[in-house]
Amino acid sequence: MNAEKNSQNTSSPNRKPSLETPTEEHSVLFVCLGNICRSPAAEEIFRTIVTRNGDSDRFEIDSAGTYSGHAGDLPDRRMRMAAFGRGYRLTHRARPVRRDDFERFDTIVSMDDSIYESLHRLAPDRRAAERIVRMTDYCRHHAGVRYVPDPYYEGPSGFELVLDLLEDACEGLYDSLRKDMER
Repeated sequence: MNAEKNSQNTSSPNRKPSLETPTEEHSVLFVCLGNICRSPAAEEIFRTIVTRNGDSDRFEIDSAGTYSGHAGDLPDRRMRMAAFGRGYRLTHRARPVRRDDFERFDTIVSMDDSIYESLHRLAPDRRAAERIVRMTDYCRHHAGVRYVPDPYYEGPSGFELVLDLLEDACEGLYDSLRKDMER
């Protein structure tokens, strides 16, 4: 799909794809370590926001991890329960980041600095690395938070904090991408 998009784009070949026309789709990949807590939650929260705003047909949304040890697993039970309490149903199966993700996705969203650096090392070239952003850069109500903490070794409050941060940042990300669509 992005190959078609890029072949139809008449601007600079190094330009990052954006939502320029109403028929264009934008793809977003959320990435954490194991793809069992933060990134699948971000995926579902973002999908819920997109659906609520009537833009489901304009976004491709997925998540992955930099660690492949949980491949095929559902999200952590504690994250599924915390998310369910807020109306989200996490059904994604964990998968590792793949090299082709850097061509397939327009925006790759990192949950913390370690993941951000890992993604930069995995990126095949500078152009691909330019697609990587930090989740917390889109927070509006949690100013000063620099990363989404991994709740895996935390209690219930850790999962709730992560959901608070992701709800805030996903709204900010969606609004940012919508502004690009209106340009």
